[in-house]
Amino acid sequence: MIRNLPIGKLPAPLLSTLLTNFSCSDDSVIIGPRPGEDAAVIDLGTQYLVATTDPITFATNDIGRYAVHVNANDVACCGAIPRWFLATVLLPEGASEELAATVFAQIRAAADELSVTVVGGHTEVTIGLQRPLVVGQMMGLVAPQDLITTGGAKPGDDLILTKAIALEGTAILAAEKSCDLKDLLSSVEINDCTSLTITPGISVVDDALTARNTGGVHALHDPTEGGLATGLAELAEASKVGLLVVESSIPKVPHCADICAHFGLDVMGLIASGALLMANAPSHTRTIVDALSEKGIPATVIGSVTDYTAGCKLVRDDGTVRALPSFARDEITKVLG
Repeated sequence: MIRNLPIGKLPAPLLSTLLTNFSCSDDSVIIGPRPGEDAAVIDLGTQYLVATTDPITFATNDIGRYAVHVNANDVACCGAIPRWFLATVLLPEGASEELAATVFAQIRAAADELSVTVVGGHTEVTIGLQRPLVVGQMMGLVAPQDLITTGGAKPGDDLILTKAIALEGTAILAAEKSCDLKDLLSSVEINDCTSLTITPGISVVDDALTARNTGGVHALHDPTEGGLATGLAELAEASKVGLLVVESSIPKVPHCADICAHFGLDVMGLIASGALLMANAPSHTRTIVDALSEKGIPATVIGSVTDYTAGCKLVRDDGTVRALPSFARDEITKVLG
């Protein structure tokens, strides 16, 4: 029986099966396609090249900026410094020259923020699109001893989350559904929500590199589509570990819970770029949190890493323990899909 796929990431079991079709005989490939890892790592000799690609499919108002930062985040989560960016810009029929110029200006501005060089890409006005799409590709370099992966978490590690969730989802919903929220939030509060992608911003490059330089970090992962719950599950599967997460410890951006309640969404499954998830040796937790704080980046211990056989568990506010929730598609698609 042929089943249609839901909107969002491919289901993890299906993706795992499909990726088994790719074998690699190239010894220079340190990390190839595998579930949970968002970037490839290639040995260049004295340094590793880290390469990633990611599309922007939800945010439309600042799509060029999103494309740069989201891809830079994946490179930084390997401990690498983002250096070179390419973009495939697909515009719908009837798109104006002004729209094309706006997207390019957004890409340029975000690249300048990160000292990234735009080195190429592809542009096209194509049929069948309802809105612009940008597919970014980012590359960076890291010394072999500084490489960090999603799959490096170890039982006994602390779990730290920077900033709060769900920064990106809150901002998108406030921007796209402002009229639906006018009876819930004031115009000032809605504007505050939409500006979250600027301040504190969706970039976690500084978060990741600060943590890397502090030491003791075993795994880094940025929760994006599918929210924190999906990011946690990806880290656990890549590392073959279990997780114990304390719900009351998870910081949320202002008005996020109210907006989610208004639309009937679960914040744990709401797209969450802008926060960084890390697993680290407990002996380094205080130093890491302090180093991030000095950069103006709040960081919170939200749980710990356990044995793989224990699975991924969430300690509820009432003290009960249940399996970490899973989401076949991002919660935002219930409103914007």
